[in-house]
Amino acid sequence: MFGRSHPKAPRGPKSQRAYVVGDIHGRLDLLDRLLDEVHAEVDRDRPGKVLLVFLGDLIDRGPKSAEVVERLRTYRHRGIRPIFLLGNHEEVLLRILEGDLEHLAGWLRFGGAQCLKSYGADPRAIAAAADQAALAAIRDAIPDNHVEFLRTFVDTCRFGDYLFVHAGIRPGVALDNQRQQDMRWIREPFLSDETDHGFVVVHGHTISPGVDERANRIGIDTGAYRTGVLTALAVDGAQRWFLNTGAVVGTPLQATH
Repeated sequence: MFGRSHPKAPRGPKSQRAYVVGDIHGRLDLLDRLLDEVHAEVDRDRPGKVLLVFLGDLIDRGPKSAEVVERLRTYRHRGIRPIFLLGNHEEVLLRILEGDLEHLAGWLRFGGAQCLKSYGADPRAIAAAADQAALAAIRDAIPDNHVEFLRTFVDTCRFGDYLFVHAGIRPGVALDNQRQQDMRWIREPFLSDETDHGFVVVHGHTISPGVDERANRIGIDTGAYRTGVLTALAVDGAQRWFLNTGAVVGTPLQATH
């Protein structure tokens, strides 16, 4: 469903379209369904340049992290350029793989166990192992090409009057001065802030029951791993609309924006 445009509405670059996908968290089934919707629209409309932006947190919590990573590592579709942002879950995994085991127990509790299972590893055995044995088991389980792929992820993507980022930004701080920690982890004061940032921030990271659409930000993490609703925002010129794998979420862009 296409949203209505308005002269003062935020706009994407001319002759470009972007699809922005929220937190997948190991739900390959939902990812495939959403990609089918995106491909159907692109093949039907044949827009100019198309970006397909993933907001991070591809992994953990859901049952098929390994399969999601492989699906997107090898993703190709004519006319679509994928861009991957690093979420806090990917950050923690990469830090562990680099030898920072301080976060191992927390990662296992907050979805890492499911991630390891998807790679054929035993999270209980890893949790009980000595540090170096646990690290060796994790490194053995996750293929090098998956690790290399995750290391290519970036922190932001600017698209006309929109900024795509995993968690959000620190209000009042220029974009060039934003910290990676905030862009990957922040909730407050970003979520409650009503400042005009100079662009609309599109983010995931914080689950909401539907699209959280404000004047200065749009949250599209609809809790896919537990709700079955994976959401994407589409932007084309002054129009924007939503695609999802469940009930209708969000509202079309209104003339008051």
